[in-house]
Amino acid sequence: MFERPRSGERAVLVRIGVGAPASEEDLSEFRALAVSAGAQPLATVSGTRSRPDPRLFVGSGKAEEIRRVAQEHSADVVLFDHALSPSQERNLEKLIERRVLDRNGLILDIFAQRARSFEGKLEVELAQLRHLASRLVRGWTHLERQKGGIGLRGPGETQLETDRRLLANRIRTLAKRLEKLQRQRDTGRQARREVPVPTVAIVGYTNAGKSTLFNALTGAGAYVADQLFATLDPTVRRVELPGSQVAVLADTVGFVRDLPHELVAAFRSTLQEARDATLLLHVVDASDPQRLERIDQVNEVLESIGAGTIPQIQVFNKIDRIELEPHAERNAEGRFARVWLAAAPRVGLDGLRSAIAETLWPVLARETLRLGLAAAALRSRLYRDHRILAERSCEDGSWEVDVEMTPTQLETLCRQPGVTRMPSPAPCAVDEGYLQFPPPSERAAS
Repeated sequence: MFERPRSGERAVLVRIGVGAPASEEDLSEFRALAVSAGAQPLATVSGTRSRPDPRLFVGSGKAEEIRRVAQEHSADVVLFDHALSPSQERNLEKLIERRVLDRNGLILDIFAQRARSFEGKLEVELAQLRHLASRLVRGWTHLERQKGGIGLRGPGETQLETDRRLLANRIRTLAKRLEKLQRQRDTGRQARREVPVPTVAIVGYTNAGKSTLFNALTGAGAYVADQLFATLDPTVRRVELPGSQVAVLADTVGFVRDLPHELVAAFRSTLQEARDATLLLHVVDASDPQRLERIDQVNEVLESIGAGTIPQIQVFNKIDRIELEPHAERNAEGRFARVWLAAAPRVGLDGLRSAIAETLWPVLARETLRLGLAAAALRSRLYRDHRILAERSCEDGSWEVDVEMTPTQLETLCRQPGVTRMPSPAPCAVDEGYLQFPPPSERAAS
């Protein structure tokens, strides 16, 4: 077994299409990942297989080709745009005689370079150790258990077993520290919840311009770079909106195709901001030819972390690259669905602020409804949601209620069984127990 080099800048990239040829867009993204990690891509080896080879993933012939290319370019490392099993990684290293790193290990290395906060560094280390735990190899053979007699017995533990035990202890220590930090973050979020200020989280594919938009809206100095995973640690700032409204804006880590599951599990601090948000700003690179696929990939990650049902506005950024004018689009219900802007030159930001404000504080309509006995459960829910302003009991046992909600919610409510829209207040007997405003007769007398 060769000794792994300390430096791994000179790299050969490998991208195999499983069941279909590898697309040029996926190759470009993987090349950008390698550059973000500090590698210098020298050559790319691609191909197509119907299914991965269980021993080498790429097959013996393709592995020999990779070995030859790595030798010709004097490469230090071979990067695979695939998740390799520990055995596949070891077999490839033996054959290629170079260090082999799969996609998960490459992203972990980038995260280790980008993490700035104490919590982010702990999360990266935890993810790295969990990734490394399944890739421990070799041991001190001269210290293994012996079957002989006196003087031939080893200390009873191999290096591999010792390393596994030390890794397990370190993982437990990191998990406890992160749990403590998580409780501290939860305390901060609980304090924000007690103040009636909504939280807006910026999410999206990596390098879509999330941090640039965050800085443009808040005036913050978050780190911005034209590279993948430039932002890892969550940043929260106050943002001013039309109508003298105020919200809290959170910048989160970017998502990527085939994001490793251990990273999704480890980076709770930044993903929690998205899961607890009132509104999501889904930033999309409008100039990306694969933007529709990127939207689906981000939505899949949001579903996996429990944020799939949170309302979102799609923000199509970088429209200056495709020569579009800033504008906004509404959906069939009349709500803002998409906003087109350019964050770097600060074009179209006012339209986004208006869209955020209207979504968080929609125009409310007041209406008088009659709820029959069949709508008793619905009446309880309206009280629980603080939608009923006043209530009057009618002789037939029904209720007449004054409600306040958005026009869309009102239309949906009127389609429920037992609900009737009243053109004007009917002469019903007043129920003192539920009276919240003076009855019409008293208002007229006054």
